[in-house]
Amino acid sequence: MKIEKDRAVRFHYTVGEVGQPATESSQGGEPLAILIGHNNIIPGLEKAMEGREAGETFAVDVAPAEAYGERREGLTQRIAKKHFGDQRLTPGMQVVLQTEYGPRAVTIEKVGLSVVDVDLNHPMAGKSLHFDIEVVDVREASAEEIEHGHVHGDGGHQH
Repeated sequence: MKIEKDRAVRFHYTVGEVGQPATESSQGGEPLAILIGHNNIIPGLEKAMEGREAGETFAVDVAPAEAYGERREGLTQRIAKKHFGDQRLTPGMQVVLQTEYGPRAVTIEKVGLSVVDVDLNHPMAGKSLHFDIEVVDVREASAEEIEHGHVHGDGGHQH
């Protein structure tokens, strides 16, 4: 069965910046489970997966425009220090903030006594990414999964 819209796919991935060592991998853990065609992963990776089958392995480089976008200058925000809890903050550190739009990865730029300046660009913005992918399995998604826009069960979303 080939990967296409409204199919559930479980896959292992390793990712890093092109020309750099990998920074994240699912190998040794659970594969990632996604619903194709529902913006669950970056567009460049989803495009590269289309038409592949279970058992296939492949590598793909994804440009920033098809990944986390270009870096935008001046995308900084000043946030009250209390929102970071008891974390010891240092410039360059990446933290996940809970926002009204869900969790967001930010990079600490400057730490003051009561406020923190953060860069709101995704840490991988402006970077070309290299993926090594191993497709574990492909199946038809259930009507409920399609309605919800994500995979349920193994490696997917639990309600």
